Amino acid sequence: MPLGLRNKKKHKSKETSKLVESEAAAPAPAAPAPAASASRLQFHTQLAHGSPTGRVEGFGSARELYNKIAEAFGIDPAEIMFCTLNTHKADMDKLLGAQIGLEDFIFAHIKGQRKEVEILKTDDVLGLTITDNGTGCAFIKRIKEGSLMDQSKMICVGDHIETINGKNVADRRHYEVAKMLKDLEKGQMLKLELIEPMKAFEKLEPRSKGGTLTEAKISRGRETLRLRTKGPATVEEMPTEIEEKAIKKVDELLETYMGIRDTELAATMVEAGRDKKNPDEFAVALDETLGDFAFPDEFVFDVWGAIGDAKQGRLE
Repeated sequence: MPLGLRNKKKHKSKETSKLVESEAAAPAPAAPAPAASASRLQFHTQLAHGSPTGRVEGFGSARELYNKIAEAFGIDPAEIMFCTLNTHKADMDKLLGAQIGLEDFIFAHIKGQRKEVEILKTDDVLGLTITDNGTGCAFIKRIKEGSLMDQSKMICVGDHIETINGKNVADRRHYEVAKMLKDLEKGQMLKLELIEPMKAFEKLEPRSKGGTLTEAKISRGRETLRLRTKGPATVEEMPTEIEEKAIKKVDELLETYMGIRDTELAATMVEAGRDKKNPDEFAVALDETLGDFAFPDEFVFDVWGAIGDAKQGRLE
């Protein structure tokens, strides 16, 4: 239904102080026509802690990709925590999302050492940002400097949260884990069982013997393979600079209004507003594509404004 937002004033930013922000890695749903060549694309892959180079192809989702990588290296798919593109380091800025450049090199980070941490919750804010790999493995993406969690040096970026106070959350989505942490009362003892990514020995380079591929030499193609939760993967052009700015702003609005960070959801919203002429048309498009989210009117209006600002060059 149209929102009739033309005469509404833009809503000011809400309180952004969250106990735990949630950032999804899973692809947002969409269903354009599949590219004929998508299923035949091959990608090079390695285990991040060190392995020969393998090849994967014929996948259309993150879950299928993890299955292919596991098959290539003879491991259980559940052992894969997350993947990074073009670096074997646990760089949270290079996490695999729903877009893979056609020249990208995929590094799979698998489960390593387990550890237990106990912390007395003395602050309302934990200082964690949690994401997941789209297959039920929630892990820590960021730790706010100076926060309660930052005081425990045993808790690290990339750690998979396996249990919270004895309750297994290994197959829960990021937003479920975030809610459980948020619901803990101040003054309560928090016990976490974590699994860190397996690390390479200092002298072991994660390259195959015949490989000469280095991080600096890997370049991103202009086209990407977009993974989808519904429908097959498609080959698409990379987002333009204007679209990238709009996606970044919409992602910030998602955090302001909903307490989550999800670049793929933001990209889907920007895509929905690409050819719309007014906020009413945009609202209808969002309802058709992402109706289950039930976005508030003020949020939709601000998203429409962000897309317009990007088109007019008003976003940094």
